[in-house]
Amino acid sequence: MSDFVSGFWPIWISTITLGGIAFCVGLLIFASRVKVTLDSDNTNGHEWDGIKEMNNPLPMWGVGLFIITVIFGLAYLYLFPGLGEYQGKFGWTGVKQYEAEVAKNNEKVAPLYAKYAAMSVEDVAKIPEARDIGKRIFLNNCAACHGSDAKGSRGFPNLSDNDWLYGGSPERIKETITEGRIGMMPPMAAAVGSEEDVKNVANYVLSLSGSIHDSGRANAGKDKFVVCAACHGADGKGNQMIGAPNLTDNTWLHGQGEAAIIKRIHEGKTNQMPAWEEKFSPEQIHLLTAYVWGLSNK
Repeated sequence: MSDFVSGFWPIWISTITLGGIAFCVGLLIFASRVKVTLDSDNTNGHEWDGIKEMNNPLPMWGVGLFIITVIFGLAYLYLFPGLGEYQGKFGWTGVKQYEAEVAKNNEKVAPLYAKYAAMSVEDVAKIPEARDIGKRIFLNNCAACHGSDAKGSRGFPNLSDNDWLYGGSPERIKETITEGRIGMMPPMAAAVGSEEDVKNVANYVLSLSGSIHDSGRANAGKDKFVVCAACHGADGKGNQMIGAPNLTDNTWLHGQGEAAIIKRIHEGKTNQMPAWEEKFSPEQIHLLTAYVWGLSNK
Protein backbone atom coordinates (compact mmCIF):
# COMPACT_ATOMS: atom_id res chain seq x y z
CA MET A 1 0.00 0.00 0.00
CA SER A 2 2.90 2.34 0.73
CA ASP A 3 3.83 2.20 -2.97
CA PHE A 4 0.61 4.04 -3.82
CA VAL A 5 1.29 6.96 -1.51
CA SER A 6 4.95 7.47 -2.37
CA GLY A 7 6.26 10.56 -4.20
CA PHE A 8 6.61 8.60 -7.43
CA TRP A 9 2.94 8.58 -8.39
CA PRO A 10 2.35 12.36 -8.30
CA ILE A 11 5.39 12.82 -10.55
CA TRP A 12 4.21 10.03 -12.85
CA ILE A 13 0.72 11.51 -13.19
CA SER A 14 2.09 15.02 -13.80
CA THR A 15 4.45 13.69 -16.46
CA ILE A 16 1.65 11.90 -18.31
CA THR A 17 -0.65 14.93 -18.10
CA LEU A 18 1.86 17.51 -19.33
CA GLY A 19 3.38 15.05 -21.79
CA GLY A 20 -0.02 14.47 -23.36
CA ILE A 21 -0.58 18.19 -23.83
CA ALA A 22 2.92 18.66 -25.23
CA PHE A 23 2.41 15.78 -27.66
CA CYS A 24 -0.84 17.30 -28.94
CA VAL A 25 0.82 20.69 -29.46
CA GLY A 26 3.77 19.06 -31.20
CA LEU A 27 1.44 17.07 -33.44
CA LEU A 28 -0.44 20.23 -34.41
CA ILE A 29 2.82 22.05 -35.26
CA PHE A 30 4.11 19.07 -37.20
CA ALA A 31 0.90 18.78 -39.19
CA SER A 32 1.00 22.46 -40.08
CA ARG A 33 4.58 22.29 -41.40
CA VAL A 34 4.75 18.95 -43.17
CA LYS A 35 4.64 19.19 -46.93
CA VAL A 36 2.84 16.56 -48.93
CA THR A 37 3.41 16.15 -52.66
CA LEU A 38 0.07 16.63 -54.33
CA ASP A 39 -1.28 15.93 -57.77
CA SER A 40 -2.88 18.67 -59.81
CA ASP A 41 -6.33 17.69 -58.50
CA ASN A 42 -5.27 18.20 -54.85
CA THR A 43 -5.07 14.49 -54.08
CA ASN A 44 -2.07 12.72 -52.55
CA GLY A 45 -2.06 9.70 -54.79
CA HIS A 46 -3.89 7.34 -52.42
CA GLU A 47 -6.88 5.64 -54.01
CA TRP A 48 -9.25 2.92 -52.83
CA ASP A 49 -12.04 1.54 -54.96
CA GLY A 50 -11.89 4.55 -57.24
CA ILE A 51 -12.03 7.03 -54.36
CA LYS A 52 -9.05 9.39 -54.18
CA GLU A 53 -7.85 10.88 -50.89
CA MET A 54 -7.93 14.66 -50.78
CA ASN A 55 -5.41 16.67 -48.77
CA ASN A 56 -7.40 19.54 -47.27
CA PRO A 57 -5.85 21.30 -44.30
CA LEU A 58 -7.65 21.59 -40.97
CA PRO A 59 -9.84 24.72 -41.13
CA MET A 60 -8.63 27.67 -39.07
CA TRP A 61 -11.62 27.51 -36.74
CA GLY A 62 -10.66 23.93 -35.92
CA VAL A 63 -7.05 24.94 -35.30
CA GLY A 64 -8.30 27.78 -33.13
CA LEU A 65 -10.47 25.48 -31.05
CA PHE A 66 -7.56 23.10 -30.65
CA ILE A 67 -5.30 25.91 -29.40
CA ILE A 68 -8.01 27.22 -27.05
CA THR A 69 -8.43 23.73 -25.60
CA VAL A 70 -4.68 23.46 -24.91
CA ILE A 71 -4.61 26.91 -23.30
CA PHE A 72 -7.66 26.07 -21.20
CA GLY A 73 -6.03 22.83 -20.06
CA LEU A 74 -2.83 24.58 -19.00
CA ALA A 75 -4.77 27.36 -17.25
CA TYR A 76 -6.87 24.80 -15.40
CA LEU A 77 -3.80 22.89 -14.24
CA TYR A 78 -2.32 26.17 -12.98
CA LEU A 79 -5.43 27.35 -11.12
CA PHE A 80 -6.77 24.03 -9.81
CA PRO A 81 -5.22 20.80 -8.45
CA GLY A 82 -4.42 18.34 -11.19
CA LEU A 83 -0.65 17.97 -11.25
CA GLY A 84 0.32 15.51 -8.57
CA GLU A 85 0.63 17.24 -5.21
CA TYR A 86 0.30 20.76 -6.64
CA GLN A 87 -2.78 22.35 -5.01
CA GLY A 88 -3.44 24.99 -7.65
CA LYS A 89 -3.33 28.77 -7.43
CA PHE A 90 -6.88 28.94 -6.01
CA GLY A 91 -6.28 26.16 -3.47
CA TRP A 92 -9.64 24.64 -4.40
CA THR A 93 -10.65 21.29 -2.93
CA GLY A 94 -13.88 19.32 -2.99
CA VAL A 95 -13.95 19.41 0.81
CA LYS A 96 -13.76 23.21 0.89
CA GLN A 97 -16.54 23.52 -1.67
CA TYR A 98 -18.70 21.07 0.26
CA GLU A 99 -18.14 22.93 3.52
CA ALA A 100 -18.95 26.25 1.86
CA GLU A 101 -22.19 24.85 0.44
CA VAL A 102 -23.15 23.37 3.82
CA ALA A 103 -22.45 26.69 5.55
CA LYS A 104 -24.51 28.56 2.95
CA ASN A 105 -27.42 26.14 3.34
CA ASN A 106 -27.23 26.28 7.14
CA GLU A 107 -27.34 30.06 7.00
CA LYS A 108 -30.42 29.90 4.80
CA VAL A 109 -32.36 27.61 7.13
CA ALA A 110 -31.02 29.05 10.38
CA PRO A 111 -34.19 31.07 11.13
CA LEU A 112 -36.32 27.94 10.76
CA TYR A 113 -34.07 25.89 13.02
CA ALA A 114 -33.86 28.69 15.59
CA LYS A 115 -37.61 28.59 16.06
CA TYR A 116 -37.49 24.94 17.10
CA ALA A 117 -34.23 25.19 19.04
CA ALA A 118 -35.98 27.29 21.66
CA MET A 119 -38.53 24.54 22.28
CA SER A 120 -38.17 21.31 24.24
CA VAL A 121 -37.54 18.04 22.39
CA GLU A 122 -40.92 16.74 23.52
CA ASP A 123 -42.73 19.77 22.09
CA VAL A 124 -40.79 19.70 18.83
CA ALA A 125 -41.70 16.03 18.37
CA LYS A 126 -45.39 17.01 18.31
CA ILE A 127 -45.00 19.38 15.33
CA PRO A 128 -45.44 17.61 11.94
CA GLU A 129 -43.24 20.07 10.06
CA ALA A 130 -40.42 19.65 12.61
CA ARG A 131 -40.74 15.86 12.52
CA ASP A 132 -40.49 15.94 8.72
CA ILE A 133 -37.26 17.95 8.89
CA GLY A 134 -35.83 15.55 11.46
CA LYS A 135 -36.93 12.59 9.36
CA ARG A 136 -35.13 13.92 6.28
CA ILE A 137 -31.95 14.36 8.31
CA PHE A 138 -32.38 10.80 9.59
CA LEU A 139 -33.02 9.28 6.17
CA ASN A 140 -30.03 11.01 4.61
CA ASN A 141 -27.57 10.13 7.36
CA CYS A 142 -28.80 7.47 9.78
CA ALA A 143 -30.94 5.12 7.69
CA ALA A 144 -27.88 3.39 6.20
CA CYS A 145 -27.37 1.65 9.56
CA HIS A 146 -30.70 1.87 11.35
CA GLY A 147 -32.93 1.39 8.30
CA SER A 148 -35.40 3.79 6.72
CA ASP A 149 -38.01 2.64 9.26
CA ALA A 150 -35.48 3.01 12.12
CA LYS A 151 -36.04 -0.62 13.13
CA GLY A 152 -32.36 -1.45 12.74
CA SER A 153 -30.91 -4.87 11.95
CA ARG A 154 -28.40 -7.26 13.49
CA GLY A 155 -25.74 -5.11 15.12
CA PHE A 156 -27.70 -1.87 14.64
CA PRO A 157 -30.23 -0.95 17.34
CA ASN A 158 -33.95 -0.61 16.73
CA LEU A 159 -34.81 3.02 17.49
CA SER A 160 -38.58 2.57 17.33
CA ASP A 161 -38.97 0.53 20.52
CA ASN A 162 -38.26 1.33 24.16
CA ASP A 163 -35.13 -0.77 24.50
CA TRP A 164 -32.20 1.65 24.86
CA LEU A 165 -28.56 0.77 25.43
CA TYR A 166 -27.63 4.23 26.71
CA GLY A 167 -31.04 5.56 27.69
CA GLY A 168 -33.99 6.90 25.73
CA SER A 169 -34.46 10.29 27.37
CA PRO A 170 -34.11 13.35 25.11
CA GLU A 171 -30.88 14.27 26.88
CA ARG A 172 -29.30 10.85 26.41
CA ILE A 173 -30.38 10.58 22.78
CA LYS A 174 -28.94 14.01 22.04
CA GLU A 175 -25.71 13.03 23.80
CA THR A 176 -25.49 9.86 21.75
CA ILE A 177 -26.01 11.68 18.45
CA THR A 178 -23.60 14.45 19.34
CA GLU A 179 -20.71 12.47 20.81
CA GLY A 180 -21.24 9.01 19.32
CA ARG A 181 -20.83 5.78 21.26
CA ILE A 182 -18.29 2.98 21.48
CA GLY A 183 -19.73 -0.14 23.09
CA MET A 184 -17.28 -2.88 23.94
CA MET A 185 -17.77 -6.28 25.48
CA PRO A 186 -14.42 -8.06 26.02
CA PRO A 187 -14.04 -11.81 25.43
CA MET A 188 -15.15 -13.39 28.71
CA ALA A 189 -14.72 -17.14 28.14
CA ALA A 190 -11.46 -17.33 30.08
CA ALA A 191 -13.03 -15.54 33.05
CA VAL A 192 -16.15 -17.73 32.95
CA GLY A 193 -14.20 -21.00 32.99
CA SER A 194 -14.41 -24.16 30.88
CA GLU A 195 -16.44 -24.71 27.73
CA GLU A 196 -19.10 -26.36 29.88
CA ASP A 197 -19.17 -23.27 32.10
CA VAL A 198 -19.59 -21.04 29.04
CA LYS A 199 -22.49 -23.14 27.83
CA ASN A 200 -24.07 -23.08 31.26
CA VAL A 201 -23.81 -19.29 31.48
CA ALA A 202 -25.32 -18.97 28.00
CA ASN A 203 -28.34 -20.98 29.16
CA TYR A 204 -28.62 -18.90 32.32
CA VAL A 205 -28.66 -15.74 30.16
CA LEU A 206 -31.41 -17.27 28.04
CA SER A 207 -33.40 -18.05 31.18
CA LEU A 208 -33.34 -14.39 32.23
CA SER A 209 -35.56 -13.45 29.30
CA GLY A 210 -37.72 -16.57 29.38
CA SER A 211 -36.17 -17.85 26.15
CA ILE A 212 -35.88 -21.57 25.41
CA HIS A 213 -33.04 -22.96 27.54
CA ASP A 214 -31.75 -25.98 29.41
CA SER A 215 -32.87 -25.42 33.02
CA GLY A 216 -30.19 -27.72 34.41
CA ARG A 217 -27.42 -25.84 32.67
CA ALA A 218 -29.02 -22.52 33.60
CA ASN A 219 -28.92 -23.43 37.31
CA ALA A 220 -25.31 -24.49 36.95
CA GLY A 221 -24.39 -21.25 35.17
CA LYS A 222 -26.00 -18.87 37.67
CA ASP A 223 -22.97 -18.67 39.93
CA LYS A 224 -20.61 -18.20 36.98
CA PHE A 225 -22.69 -15.25 35.79
CA VAL A 226 -21.07 -13.21 38.54
CA VAL A 227 -18.24 -12.26 36.14
CA CYS A 228 -20.86 -10.78 33.77
CA ALA A 229 -22.75 -8.99 36.54
CA ALA A 230 -20.10 -6.28 36.78
CA CYS A 231 -21.54 -4.78 33.59
CA HIS A 232 -24.97 -6.35 33.16
CA GLY A 233 -25.90 -6.21 36.83
CA ALA A 234 -26.68 -9.05 39.22
CA ASP A 235 -30.23 -9.18 37.86
CA GLY A 236 -29.05 -8.99 34.22
CA LYS A 237 -30.96 -5.78 33.55
CA GLY A 238 -27.91 -4.02 32.16
CA ASN A 239 -26.39 -0.62 32.78
CA GLN A 240 -27.28 2.30 30.52
CA MET A 241 -24.40 4.39 31.85
CA ILE A 242 -21.94 2.11 30.03
CA GLY A 243 -24.27 0.72 27.35
CA ALA A 244 -24.42 -2.80 28.82
CA PRO A 245 -27.55 -4.45 27.35
CA ASN A 246 -30.53 -5.61 29.36
CA LEU A 247 -30.47 -9.42 29.13
CA THR A 248 -33.97 -9.90 30.51
CA ASP A 249 -36.08 -8.27 27.80
CA ASN A 250 -35.61 -10.80 24.97
CA THR A 251 -34.16 -8.14 22.67
CA TRP A 252 -30.98 -9.40 21.02
CA LEU A 253 -28.80 -6.99 19.08
CA HIS A 254 -26.30 -9.56 17.80
CA GLY A 255 -28.49 -12.61 17.44
CA GLN A 256 -30.38 -14.81 19.88
CA GLY A 257 -30.06 -18.43 20.95
CA GLU A 258 -27.44 -20.47 22.71
CA ALA A 259 -24.92 -20.46 19.84
CA ALA A 260 -25.08 -16.66 19.42
CA ILE A 261 -24.55 -16.04 23.14
CA ILE A 262 -21.67 -18.51 23.34
CA LYS A 263 -20.04 -16.73 20.40
CA ARG A 264 -20.34 -13.37 22.17
CA ILE A 265 -18.84 -14.79 25.37
CA HIS A 266 -15.89 -16.17 23.40
CA GLU A 267 -15.28 -13.31 20.97
CA GLY A 268 -16.70 -10.26 22.71
CA LYS A 269 -17.96 -7.41 20.55
CA THR A 270 -17.13 -3.80 19.75
CA ASN A 271 -19.76 -1.55 18.21
CA GLN A 272 -19.25 2.07 17.27
CA MET A 273 -21.65 4.83 16.37
CA PRO A 274 -19.88 7.91 14.95
CA ALA A 275 -20.21 11.35 16.49
CA TRP A 276 -22.25 13.80 14.41
CA GLU A 277 -21.37 17.09 16.08
CA GLU A 278 -18.96 18.05 13.30
CA LYS A 279 -21.51 17.53 10.54
CA PHE A 280 -24.72 18.78 12.14
CA SER A 281 -25.37 22.09 13.81
CA PRO A 282 -26.79 22.02 17.36
CA GLU A 283 -30.17 23.01 15.90
CA GLN A 284 -30.12 20.09 13.47
CA ILE A 285 -29.18 17.68 16.25
CA HIS A 286 -32.10 19.08 18.27
CA LEU A 287 -34.54 18.27 15.46
CA LEU A 288 -33.00 14.86 14.85
CA THR A 289 -33.25 14.10 18.57
CA ALA A 290 -36.92 15.04 18.52
CA TYR A 291 -37.56 12.73 15.57
CA VAL A 292 -35.75 9.76 17.13
CA TRP A 293 -37.33 10.32 20.53
CA GLY A 294 -40.75 10.54 18.91
CA LEU A 295 -40.35 7.16 17.23
CA SER A 296 -40.72 5.35 20.55
CA ASN A 297 -42.97 7.90 22.24
CA LYS A 298 -45.91 8.17 19.86
